Amino acid sequence: MRAELDKRAMTALSAGHFATDFANGALPALLPFFVDRFRLSYTLAAALVLASAASSSLIQPLFGAWSDRRGALWLLPTGVAVAGIGIALAAAAPSYWLVLLLVLVSGLGVAAYHPEGSKFAAYASGTRRASGMSLFSLGGNLGYALGPTTTTPLIVALGLTGGLLLALPCLAVAAVLLVAVPFLSSFAPGPHASRVGTGEDRPGALALLLGVIAFRSAAWFGLITFVPLWEVSLGHSKSEGSHLLSLMLLAGALGTLAAGPIADRIGRRPVVIASMAAVGPLAAVYVAVGGAVGALALALVGVCVIGTFGVTMVMSQEYLPGRIGMASGLSIGLSIGLGGIAAVALGAVADSVDLQTAMYVAAACAVPGFVLATLLPPTRARRRLEPEPVL
Repeated sequence: MRAELDKRAMTALSAGHFATDFANGALPALLPFFVDRFRLSYTLAAALVLASAASSSLIQPLFGAWSDRRGALWLLPTGVAVAGIGIALAAAAPSYWLVLLLVLVSGLGVAAYHPEGSKFAAYASGTRRASGMSLFSLGGNLGYALGPTTTTPLIVALGLTGGLLLALPCLAVAAVLLVAVPFLSSFAPGPHASRVGTGEDRPGALALLLGVIAFRSAAWFGLITFVPLWEVSLGHSKSEGSHLLSLMLLAGALGTLAAGPIADRIGRRPVVIASMAAVGPLAAVYVAVGGAVGALALALVGVCVIGTFGVTMVMSQEYLPGRIGMASGLSIGLSIGLGGIAAVALGAVADSVDLQTAMYVAAACAVPGFVLATLLPPTRARRRLEPEPVL
């Protein structure tokens, strides 16, 4: 493994992460416009989130397995391009069912990029893997935050057909990645050094971590799906809901910069436990109090959830060091896909009871995630960073 983090490689990989998550982040901001245009129920609106989560997440383990077995750097530019084109066409689609199909296509691009991108981010991170993976995550977090910030004023100014312009930044980044593929390929380890970590695979520990991520994702998807709709239900504008969503996402992106180095210093497990303990109460404060206090609570939710995405990805790779592509696909794929399923269930609660109850249920989903986090075993990462004793 290289000792130092390679900034050029990480910049390229983070840019791809930015572009795919920019496309993904545009969807929550589009939901209020789709609700108005197609007169959707909360359940049908949440079904779009499920479609995105299912295609972008549930099949990521398959791309991860492909990555481990064959390697597939071509997925990086292709995934970015498909993600951007899909969401751009979805914005301008004339029917709900066509929107649903195009959201699925966009999600496939997201799914194609992430396992290969996160694997090469691990290779390019050197020995400071949590810090390096946090930088990789920062690109995605910024993209997801700027997705709604860009989408709402664009649609307000140009209408839903203006959403076609959402493809442009993705296509630009895809072109850069296409040129960068030969350089990135130099980071692939040789056949006798394929493991980024050491030690035996621990699927039981990984399963426990996936449970933590699944409950975290249920709370998270509930918020990103319904924060814009909740603000509209309170009589606020669509732009205000989009701004709050962006605040949560941007705060999370900043939290990423702190969470990685802290995890490298004190360990991954304490960071995950502390963050999971805070998510539920903070989300409840946002719903119950609102105003400036609620906005601050929402920003801190972003710090706790988004800030630890990179940490849990590293943990998954350290629990399954022999198949890090698969581990990455599972940690950011399968469990997040379950969050999309939870969003539909929460949409049904909003339709049958009310939206406020659905928001409180989303906050409560973080509690079992915290309980599971306390049961996580250590990842052995700190021992590998310490010097070997002299015999």
